[in-house]
Amino acid sequence: MDVLYGLHPVEEALRAGTRPLDHVSVAREREARRDPRMDAVLALCRQAGVRVTTEPRELLTRHCRTDAHQGIVAFLRERKLLALEDLLRAPKGPSGFHFFLALDGVEDPHNYGALLRSADGAGIDGVVVPERRSAPLSAVAAKSSAGASEHVRIAQVTNVTRALEAMKKQNVWIVGLDERGTPDYTDFDFRQDCCLVLGSEGSGLHELVKRTCDHLLRIPMAGSVSSLNVSVAGAVVMYEAMRQRRVGPGRATGQAPQAPQPAKPRKGLGS
Repeated sequence: MDVLYGLHPVEEALRAGTRPLDHVSVAREREARRDPRMDAVLALCRQAGVRVTTEPRELLTRHCRTDAHQGIVAFLRERKLLALEDLLRAPKGPSGFHFFLALDGVEDPHNYGALLRSADGAGIDGVVVPERRSAPLSAVAAKSSAGASEHVRIAQVTNVTRALEAMKKQNVWIVGLDERGTPDYTDFDFRQDCCLVLGSEGSGLHELVKRTCDHLLRIPMAGSVSSLNVSVAGAVVMYEAMRQRRVGPGRATGQAPQAPQPAKPRKGLGS
């Protein structure tokens, strides 16, 4: 049974209702004190019909393997992740375009959680993760996501490269992030169906995944280091894509709106 700890993650799990909670345990010491935030979460438990128990704080720490649980732990039944087809069939958002995020070997649960938080904030339509060489959707990832992991649609695939190829057949542009890529991320037009691909913390994108991408973008660096942490880099690009889609067609660079142009043949790295 999965565990989720911390006031905000447990609250978001109750609000999202994406998977059932078996029960919630509260530290006896915490329950004895009046705490408006804890009271609000326990009220949500009562509304949802979720059983609440009290346990010694030390026992909660053993359940979570950390003392950062803020005196509350939720025990969740296993979450069933989606298939890639579920993401592709989902209706498009207000921008009229799909925007997905694919993770190619992100193994740090803190980075995974931070990316899910940014994906939720930037309105990503779904996240694609591999079965292997990927951080699990653990309590640490959920805590790092500040509860966003309960809202983001996540599809698990056997092979990232094959998943990207399937997306390309659905006319989704595959855009990888690489420090040696061109153009800069601000020069790419995200006002089309896209999937942003991020590589692992150490080595970046796998070579086969890199060759599958239609475009490789870079984030220009003005300092001494050559790249950003993967969760920071992902957030930078996701919010640039959201900015462009909010501005509207033809206005991302201050230009006047233009009439739609006829579709052109797809060109790009790996196409």
